Amino acid sequence: MNKNVFKTGDGVKISFTGGVEKQNIVKMVENCATGQCECMSDDTKKKINNMEVSGKDGDVSLDLSGDVSKEEIEAALAKSKVLNP
Repeated sequence: MNKNVFKTGDGVKISFTGGVEKQNIVKMVENCATGQCECMSDDTKKKINNMEVSGKDGDVSLDLSGDVSKEEIEAALAKSKVLNP
């Protein structure tokens, strides 16, 4: 799976390509929204206003709205238990 993180006008976009299932990204977002993940600090979580998953298996996008940096999100992805079992 390839992960690319881009800064956008209203936050950060993550593009997942290759061996990625959309359902896994949806699960990661749900875990984050309900506080079941430890991939990012509470301070970073508070900065995120909205999380939106789009695309299909093999080409999934995750848009994060809020005052988050590309570096914060890259660090969180490296710690994700869903992405790095």
